[in-house]
Amino acid sequence: MLRHWRVARRMSQLTLATEAEVSSRHVCFLETGRGTPSRDMVELLAGVLGVPLNERNAMLVAAGYAPAYAERTMEAPELRHVRRAFDYMLGQQEPYPAFVIDGRWNIVMRNRAGPRIFGLFHADPGLPPRMAQNALHAICHPAGLRQFIVNWEEFAGPLIQTVHREAAAGTNPAAARLLAELLAYPGIPSRWRVPDPNVPMSPVLTMRLKRGDLTLAFFSMLTVLATPHDIMLEQLRVECFYPADNVTEETARRLATSP
Repeated sequence: MLRHWRVARRMSQLTLATEAEVSSRHVCFLETGRGTPSRDMVELLAGVLGVPLNERNAMLVAAGYAPAYAERTMEAPELRHVRRAFDYMLGQQEPYPAFVIDGRWNIVMRNRAGPRIFGLFHADPGLPPRMAQNALHAICHPAGLRQFIVNWEEFAGPLIQTVHREAAAGTNPAAARLLAELLAYPGIPSRWRVPDPNVPMSPVLTMRLKRGDLTLAFFSMLTVLATPHDIMLEQLRVECFYPADNVTEETARRLATSP
């Protein structure tokens, strides 16, 4: 398992040993089974390699130790402080949309501005409920937001590449299935079917929406928790949308005060 993640991260034994400040001989012994790591050594090497928490549990078990990381739901009593923090963040984003998205890109929390604004852009019939609750399905499905996003390829392309990277890196177990579902939609550019390492994932993406006379433009930012210590929390991300022009800002504020 150690060798798998080292190769996946394109690191030599010497590079891994140098960054972990241990001997390359020790790393070699651990990979070949001639050495037994301590719990701290497993955590150290997994941290240097950026191994996701669920896979760190697997590495700990393989080394003979109990798993260290739980996988709870957002409803767990231990995470009430996390829910309160997210509630505060989402509320502070008003009157602009904000969402909490899990590792499967499902929307698990949202502020009131989300449906208030994006609800203006929906088709009849709309998306099935399961797909409507998934950020990427809502963006890529022909009956979703896709038909109203003027710069759809520019906006969705980097997100597809993000899922490619998650599937290849093994950081998101559901990524491969999600990617296959998205790429099966009609009209998906053929170039999206293969990963493109030259496409950078910008921290800021711009979405331009148009339906009839209504035109809005938002730029969005994705953020993650720095030290989650929980498998589910590690995969959460917060997407906040900000107005990209004065018209969008004024429209969002007007909608927030309308009865």
